[in-house]
Amino acid sequence: MTEISSTMPAATWRDYYEMCKPRVVLLMLLCTLVGMYLATPGWVALDLIAACLTGVALVAGSAAALNHLVDAKVDQKMARTENRPVAQGRVSFQQGLAFIALTGIVGEAILYLYVNPLTAWLNFFSWVGYGLVYSLYLKRATPQNIVIGGLFGAAPPLFGWTAVTNSIDGGGILLVLIIFAWTPPHFWALAVDRLEEYRKVDMPMLPVTHGVQYTNLHILLYTIVLIVVSILPYVIGMSNLIYLVAALGLGAGFLYWAIAMMRGKNPRAPIETFRYSILYLAVLFVALLVDHYAMPVSYA
Repeated sequence: MTEISSTMPAATWRDYYEMCKPRVVLLMLLCTLVGMYLATPGWVALDLIAACLTGVALVAGSAAALNHLVDAKVDQKMARTENRPVAQGRVSFQQGLAFIALTGIVGEAILYLYVNPLTAWLNFFSWVGYGLVYSLYLKRATPQNIVIGGLFGAAPPLFGWTAVTNSIDGGGILLVLIIFAWTPPHFWALAVDRLEEYRKVDMPMLPVTHGVQYTNLHILLYTIVLIVVSILPYVIGMSNLIYLVAALGLGAGFLYWAIAMMRGKNPRAPIETFRYSILYLAVLFVALLVDHYAMPVSYA
């Protein structure tokens, strides 16, 4: 195990910023924003958008920071994570805990006071699910950690939906299902690419416990499920042709990389699949937003 040096420089704001996993949170905020706009045929008040996105960002950042704290010893052993602030000792356990509490409490207060209690509670349950249930237990307990824990990370569009409607409706749940179906192939592709690192820390990721080919097959199967789920907004009249074309085109790209992983001839296929999956989700949700206003339907 890499030892944490007692002479490490004091933490800077960049260390705390990194603990929040900003790129992950940014994608979450995009999905939240799209959820807000899809919940209404009109426009959303800017003050509500600001309050919702700020609150969601703070709570999500708090959960991400908790993950850094819980995984510090494991992070020291993995090349991808060995330079994280807590793993390197730049942020102490006590400092991290204080930061987690501050961001989480402030974020929840903003959501409760300036958005609505339902959205605040949903964020709280998501924080508990990801920060505690997944990070502390599921991640180390079962190779289905990503599938079960994926539900906690799939909620951002529902946060946006409830921020506008103050209710849990079918449209918001469908957006959650898209991210839920997207999560396994996204993370399993990374797990295949980083197989030896996960094996070294004895993390029961699917390719570690069941092998690469088994994982690749399940990436392909989940990709097919994702494509089917992704066209449901069009099927139920929630979106129109712009979105349908985007969903099918993006799905074809995802399927291409899933098949490339199954064939096993391209050593870069796992990391390219992982990268494409991020682009896929971002563009898919932007397509939902563009379609919502360019070719409006009467669903919401």
